[in-house]
Amino acid sequence: MTLQTRGIFLYLAGVALFAANDALGKWLVTDYSVAELMLIRSLGSIVLILGLMRSTGATLKLPPGQGWLHVVRILLLAGDSFSFYFATKALPLADVMTFYMSAPLIITAASALLLHEKVGLKRWGAIIVGFGGVVIALQPTSAAFSPSALVALSGAACFALAMVITRRLRDCHWVTLVAWQFIGCGILGVVATPFDWIMPTPLDFTLMALVGLVACGCFMLVTKALALAPASLLAPFQYTAIVWATILGWIFFGDAPTPPIILGSLIIIASGLFVLYRERTLKVVVNERVEPIP
Repeated sequence: MTLQTRGIFLYLAGVALFAANDALGKWLVTDYSVAELMLIRSLGSIVLILGLMRSTGATLKLPPGQGWLHVVRILLLAGDSFSFYFATKALPLADVMTFYMSAPLIITAASALLLHEKVGLKRWGAIIVGFGGVVIALQPTSAAFSPSALVALSGAACFALAMVITRRLRDCHWVTLVAWQFIGCGILGVVATPFDWIMPTPLDFTLMALVGLVACGCFMLVTKALALAPASLLAPFQYTAIVWATILGWIFFGDAPTPPIILGSLIIIASGLFVLYRERTLKVVVNERVEPIP
């Protein structure tokens, strides 16, 4: 198995966890502020971060000369989290996810412009076809054209640019990257939470901490994946979030998948399998097309 194939499977695992994490987060922000969720989420992530730092030997020390990129990355990921949960307060989850599925397009474009990754027409085609599958599956409502839609789209852009910067910082230990990400979000939560604090019940506090634990695992998988494979190669696999959301909704909420969801999911899976096939059969070409980052 090539490093890029390993990166793809790690990314798929991270996206699967994101689907469960997003649904739980949407449920919690109906009663609590986004800032409060971000604060307690960061506290919950500490358990996993400390354990991994101890087992891997990673520290909080950052490589010299990269501090500003880390700050930008933290702010973008905080903007992503805030935008997603804020948008779900006003929009159906399907609409928000539709906007967030524009992230692979943004990642691919930004990777080509900022990281000098060579993206061929076939990979662009797979990404566009996958996005078509998302639209078919989710069937966004008229609410998708409300002002909250701009918040969701902004969040998708924040997430996409943060993933590109994460690829740029792949020489930094992946545990260190995730640790600083949650430290930064926790600090922002501390600043904002006093203005809208609601004392959580023990169960809700535990669930918010669990969101942090799961989110931490998500970002660790994705960050490690970006250390192994180009961002533009991984981008199409973001669409599998829709497939997982459909499966989880069916299992836990009895929401049987409709024909459009089945068709859209099949299109998404096909586009991802095409990218994986291209990577496995043309791995040498893919490797050569990724120019070193200056």
